[in-house]
Amino acid sequence: MYNSKIIGLGKYLPDNVVTNDDLSKLMDTTDEWIQERTGIKERRWIEKGSEDSSAVMGAKAARIAIERAGLTKDDIDFIVFATMTPDYYFPGCGVQIQDVLDMGTIGAIDIRNQCSGFVYAISVADQFIKTGMYKNILVIGAEYHSNGLDKSTRGRGVTVIFGDGAGAAVLTREEDNTKGILSTHLHSQGKHADKLIVTSPSIKHWIPEILASKKEDISYFPYMDGTFVFKNAVVRFSEVITEGLIKNNLSKDDIDLFIPHQANLRISQFVQQRFGLSDDQVFNNITKYGNTTAASIIIALTEAWEQGKVKDGDTVVLAAFGSGFTWGSVIIKW
Repeated sequence: MYNSKIIGLGKYLPDNVVTNDDLSKLMDTTDEWIQERTGIKERRWIEKGSEDSSAVMGAKAARIAIERAGLTKDDIDFIVFATMTPDYYFPGCGVQIQDVLDMGTIGAIDIRNQCSGFVYAISVADQFIKTGMYKNILVIGAEYHSNGLDKSTRGRGVTVIFGDGAGAAVLTREEDNTKGILSTHLHSQGKHADKLIVTSPSIKHWIPEILASKKEDISYFPYMDGTFVFKNAVVRFSEVITEGLIKNNLSKDDIDLFIPHQANLRISQFVQQRFGLSDDQVFNNITKYGNTTAASIIIALTEAWEQGKVKDGDTVVLAAFGSGFTWGSVIIKW
C-alpha cells in the first residue's frame, strides 16, 4: 500500500480587506470587542462585481498548487473540492474546476463538512492514493461567506468571524510509507447539528416558504451557539490530536508544527496550552483572514510553507472542528 504526499500548495485571497473598524460602521461592534472574543483584526471579503466565487477562487489557488508541484493539469487524476458555500445548489464546485482548468474527463467529488471540510477532503484523497486507484489528486478548500452573512447588529456574533478565500494542495503517490500522510482521523456527532447551522433554503424550507412567511424569516442566515461550540471544540480538538499521535507512536514533543482550523484564536490558544506547545510550534493566521471554514487549514498550511516553517522531515499536525458536529486530524511526516 502506498502513502500520499503533498507536493504542491497554493492559496488565493480576495484583495478587499475588511477591518474591524469597517464592521463597526455596519453594526454595533468595536475592534476591541471582536479581538477580545476571536483574535481577528481583519478578513477578506469579495467585492460586489468581482468575478470571484468559491469555484473561481479555488481554480486560482489550484493553478498555483499544480505549478508548484511541477505538474500540469493533465497530470491530475481526480478532484476533491471542500466547501460549504458552493456556487450553485447543484452541481458542485468540483466539476466547475474540471471545466475552468480545462482538464480531461476526470472524476470530481464535493465534500460538505464545513470547518472540517479540508481534513475530510484530505482523508478521501489519501485513501484513493493509498489503494492505488489514483496517483495525483487535486484537493481544494474554498469559501465565499461574505455574500450570505447578516451584516446588521443582529448577526454580529457570527458575521465578524467569517472571511472569503481558497487554498489547494496536490497529493501524489509516495512509496516510502514513513513519509507523507501517516494517518487521518474523522468523527461526527449529529445530535448537535442545530448548534451551528443554516437551515434554509432547503428542500424542507424552499424559496416560496421564505417569501410567504408572515414574519421576518432569517433562517437563511447562519446561527451559532458560540459558547456551546467553543466548549465542545476544545475537547474534540484535544481528543483527535491525541488519537493521531497515539496511532503513530508519537508524543506532543514530536510535533514540529500544529496547524489548527482557524475558527477562533482563543480555541487555538487553549489547545496550544493544553499540549504545552510553543508559539513557534503553532501557526495561526486568523488575525488576517478570519474563519474561511474549509479553506482555513490549507491557506494556513500554504502560508506556513511559504514562510519556511514547514521543512523536510517535520511532523505536521492538522486538526479541525466545526458544524455537524464534525472533527478530525491529519498526521503528516513532511
